[in-house]
Amino acid sequence: MRIADKWFERHTIDDSITLLIESHMHPIFRCNIWVVEGRDGNMLVDSGMGVVSLRDEIQDFMDKPLTAVATHYHSDHVGSFHEFEERVIHRAESDLMSPYDFSVPLRVSDKYRDYFAGSGYTLDWDVLIDAVPHHWYDVDSYVVPGAEPTRIVDEGDRIDLGDRNFEVIHLPGHSPGNLGLWEESTGVLFTGDSIYDGPLLDDLDDSNVTDYIATMERLKTIPVSVVHGGHDPSFGRERLVELADAYITSRS
Repeated sequence: MRIADKWFERHTIDDSITLLIESHMHPIFRCNIWVVEGRDGNMLVDSGMGVVSLRDEIQDFMDKPLTAVATHYHSDHVGSFHEFEERVIHRAESDLMSPYDFSVPLRVSDKYRDYFAGSGYTLDWDVLIDAVPHHWYDVDSYVVPGAEPTRIVDEGDRIDLGDRNFEVIHLPGHSPGNLGLWEESTGVLFTGDSIYDGPLLDDLDDSNVTDYIATMERLKTIPVSVVHGGHDPSFGRERLVELADAYITSRS
């Protein structure tokens, strides 16, 4: 397998939001990693698979206190969670991070291939990465280290960056503790895997369709200007309503 020239791609969303993606990860597991810059601190929303150190990649954002928020505990969102001193997760999943027992192997099994095919995705790689970070990297040694949260949040709690302030909203369904981060003053909403512009997964071991429908109904009431999901491109309120309605119809 070839050696990657670089692992992360960066995209500037606006003056204070940067998107990073692990460009050599299979698209199914290519989580959106968001950095939000504030006056008094910065916020990291999700941390990818952790094949390569995310902390090393974002040293230029470490000049202020940085709060790492996990929208939920699935391995494509918490791979580098352990690298950061301030670690935030919803109460419903706070006991699932240490020890961590939910790593997805990088080598693709028939079980995973069949599952994703049934969910609308093509998992046609034998390994979840198409390059390695260095020639001695062993794909079979991949694990997500445990990372005990330093702050457990509930509905209505806030992440305060000084000039930016995000409210925690509970958006269960995909997982029991999926959280969103809502900034009312700008209409910016980070949603994790509760909603994104692609096939949504609601048949995992800890998914709940009833909760997911309620989450979709709630999302439709939020006056968003832009949604930054856990995967796929960002979108506005009109698309949010379309996606939510489509999901509700499909499960009714």
